[in-house]
Amino acid sequence: MFVATSQLGLVTSGALLSNVTWETLLKLDADLTGTGARLTYLDGCLEIMSPLSDDHEEPKKTLGQLLEIYLRMKNIRFYARGSTTIGKKELGARKEPDESYCLGTRKAVPDLAIEVIVTSGGIDVLEIYRRVGVREVWFWQDGVISVYCLREKGYELVSNSEVLPELDLRSLEFYSRMADQYDAVNAFMNFLTADERR
Repeated sequence: MFVATSQLGLVTSGALLSNVTWETLLKLDADLTGTGARLTYLDGCLEIMSPLSDDHEEPKKTLGQLLEIYLRMKNIRFYARGSTTIGKKELGARKEPDESYCLGTRKAVPDLAIEVIVTSGGIDVLEIYRRVGVREVWFWQDGVISVYCLREKGYELVSNSEVLPELDLRSLEFYSRMADQYDAVNAFMNFLTADERR
């Protein structure tokens, strides 16, 4: 199933502006430095999102820690890029992922971007990622991970990660839903250790 998913646009709360030039975007970005606001841009449409809430940040950090534990325990070399801005004027697109990772080596474009959905609407973020060339995008919503892999025609919704084919996503989801972040990370580490002994 190929998607051009405007329904996967991400909004916490903020403003959606149209007919915004790249130069105006850069000026607003500079003016809003230090406020925690996040800017998403596609073809003149600019979304300014207010600082992210605990409902967004805690699952984002939990998921990131779980994934990094998995990568380390499986000896998969990775470079965490966090929310480093990707995109450029020539693409007419720019976004800050919630989390992003290069696998194997450092790269200008991450192999994996992760988005935590609190509410939906706004800009089609998969179109931004398609233009930039991110190989795989995960959307985490209410403890469920949807995986989109880049193809020639756009992103395809798939059941398993292709950049991390041995990762059990259902286990990752389970531990990401645990109420306590510290306990979740320790429990997942124990699960992976026990799995390696089998």
